[in-house]
Amino acid sequence: MAEAFKNLIHPGTVSLAGEHLQRVWPAFDRRLFQSKARNGLEELEFKARAMQVADALEATLPADFDAACAVLEASLAPAMELDAAGEPVNLASGRGDAGRLGLSGWVLWSAGEFVARRGLDHVPRALACLHAITQRFTAELAIRPFLQHAPQVTLTTLAGWVHDPSAHVRRLVSEGSRPRLPWGLRLQALVQNPTPTLPLLRALQNDTSAYVRRSVANHLNDIAKDHPDLVAGWVVEHLRGASDDRIALLRHASRTLIKQGHAPTLSAWGLGQGLQGQARLALSKTLVAMGESIDLSVSLKTDASAAQSLVIDYAVHHVRANGTRSPKVFKGWKLSLAPDESRTLSKRHSLRPVTTRRLYPGLHQIDLLINGRACARAEFELLSDMPDS
Repeated sequence: MAEAFKNLIHPGTVSLAGEHLQRVWPAFDRRLFQSKARNGLEELEFKARAMQVADALEATLPADFDAACAVLEASLAPAMELDAAGEPVNLASGRGDAGRLGLSGWVLWSAGEFVARRGLDHVPRALACLHAITQRFTAELAIRPFLQHAPQVTLTTLAGWVHDPSAHVRRLVSEGSRPRLPWGLRLQALVQNPTPTLPLLRALQNDTSAYVRRSVANHLNDIAKDHPDLVAGWVVEHLRGASDDRIALLRHASRTLIKQGHAPTLSAWGLGQGLQGQARLALSKTLVAMGESIDLSVSLKTDASAAQSLVIDYAVHHVRANGTRSPKVFKGWKLSLAPDESRTLSKRHSLRPVTTRRLYPGLHQIDLLINGRACARAEFELLSDMPDS
């Protein structure tokens, strides 16, 4: 069984952090830090662990913010290396060689939280500290309060970082300013109006690092949830003369809109036309017990005179607690059908409950979506338990 995620912050993490902080600042009260950080630590969940370590830092680092940042910066491990594709090598766990050389890994979530708590009245100094931290872990969560509290200063700083030599810093420009970053403070002003970050994304979408480009794609996908036509227009504009890397970025940025069947986005990718032919969806069974799987069989027959590019997904209309149904789109296939070709596709769909989606018994509907259009439908009954035969 995989180790619980929360154990990435553990008593050993605290001990190592105390060692490095005292190494660079002999007056550091390591005993107090470790006492506060470890108190009931192993009973806490992941975020609570990070916040408790941040509390301990607040209690023990210098009261002067500039001096506190200097201690943190001096205690840091060397910056994370990147491989030939621009991806981080061993996104730091804080263990191994990097952990022995200085602060790295998940303890820097707590360090970033300290900077966010104490630095709102010292924005330039705080951002300089996050610039250092993000090269050893990430500061994508810590920078968000500064975008909310001091947007102009922070955005101006980010604009200067788009050409930073470090890919970790360039990624922070995009990832830290995502409107709907998972786990992060929602930047409601950018949810409503994302235009302040568009120049940053424009500058970064041709970055040499795949690590940075993937963040740009995820940022655009965030924007698409509230401003779909803006992102569709971006795709149309930036597909012209695009390199293979940029095409991959734009396709990843379009994924939510394609699954939703957003017509302008489908058109941008040459998927504006629905299937010319027939589609059939069949299910392996119509009664399914909670926790089982169901097999989907898709039969396609085209009567077109030219090849058709198809994106085929399916939407499961899950029964909710109140008896209504809510659709969730799942990825299926991308393919090209030759003239007069027939094709059969199959996929197994799990009905095991997951933490992000609770399942309820009742009649469920599955829609087959081809280029965003519903082309076939089937139904099954989800049961709490399968009745005895």
